[in-house]
Amino acid sequence: MNKVYLTRPLLPDFDDFINVSKEIYETQWITNMGEKHNLLEHILKDELKVSHCSLFNNGTTALLVALKAMNLPVGSEVITTPFTFAATPHSIVWNCLKPVFCDIEPNTMTIDADKIEELITTNTSAILGVHVYGFPCNVKKIDEIAKKYNLKVIYDSAHCFSTEIDGVGIGNYGDISMFSFHATKLFNTIEGGCLTYNDDKLEKKIYNLRNFGIKNEEVVEEVGINGKMNEFSAAMGLLNLQIYKEEQNKRKKVKEYYDDRLSKIQGIRVPKMPDNVTNSYQYYPIVIEDDYPISRDELYDRFRGNNILVRKYFYPACSDYECYRDDTSIVRTSLDVVNDIKNRVLCLPYYGDLSIELLDKICQIVE
Repeated sequence: MNKVYLTRPLLPDFDDFINVSKEIYETQWITNMGEKHNLLEHILKDELKVSHCSLFNNGTTALLVALKAMNLPVGSEVITTPFTFAATPHSIVWNCLKPVFCDIEPNTMTIDADKIEELITTNTSAILGVHVYGFPCNVKKIDEIAKKYNLKVIYDSAHCFSTEIDGVGIGNYGDISMFSFHATKLFNTIEGGCLTYNDDKLEKKIYNLRNFGIKNEEVVEEVGINGKMNEFSAAMGLLNLQIYKEEQNKRKKVKEYYDDRLSKIQGIRVPKMPDNVTNSYQYYPIVIEDDYPISRDELYDRFRGNNILVRKYFYPACSDYECYRDDTSIVRTSLDVVNDIKNRVLCLPYYGDLSIELLDKICQIVE
């Protein structure tokens, strides 16, 4: 059997992309906030139900700028989760800040808001939460904590395109949120990302930070980087905006198939999205419990033996990385849930065009 990957990139009709690319060629404006870029930025505000949206060349650059835009004191501490992709803590360290790893909730696998307050010190400046697999953090509790201690709140919303809590776009929570538009994401611009925020004052600062800090031809007013999205990526995004909901509907059916088969298997836990949250359908994780007959790693190997490339997201946890494990300056905290969950989670192939035959094969292996 040919290899079955975890996901497939959402791609528009090839001829449509060629036609849009011809338009870009004709203008000869291929980067630096062109027409496609500005249009995508405008439409995304409505799509994500936010007041401000700034596009970037990738999600990591966007997250770097998000932290920079908060003006956090150099060397201060940012409380975050180690159960995430490497870009989350790396962005903290690249901003000359110190990550403080907090444990997670066992059900949503997001940062445990009940354990944040005990980690706050006089050197704490921010909380960086991650909406893991599309499960939102306890945004209400985190907001209360942030207000109590005067902390900034940044959210890594890489898995949450179109997610809403009680009808509110998830990009409205905290001071600023980052979305990833990488090729593996539900909505992609090949590579890309954006920041969403409600503070009008942040718009100019973020614009400057993603464009070298350049004010005009003769004035550079702050130290920025090159985070601009090019026109071809923006064009891909504009086309994918027209079809991503169809892909979501397909993934919804895939999820229903998985749920029906896998929820009946003893020892397999399928995490459930809260009723007041819309599902982005980004990933399909399962949790291997103690009463399942083999370990997560053994199940992983059986899938791999059948050319089905499941992923152990997120193993190892970021706190296990050599660059963090051996850093004596990083605050050590109890991570009991992280250290348990990281050995139990398995993400299954999840995209709209998975055939019934493949879905049956995947479920048979678990069964």
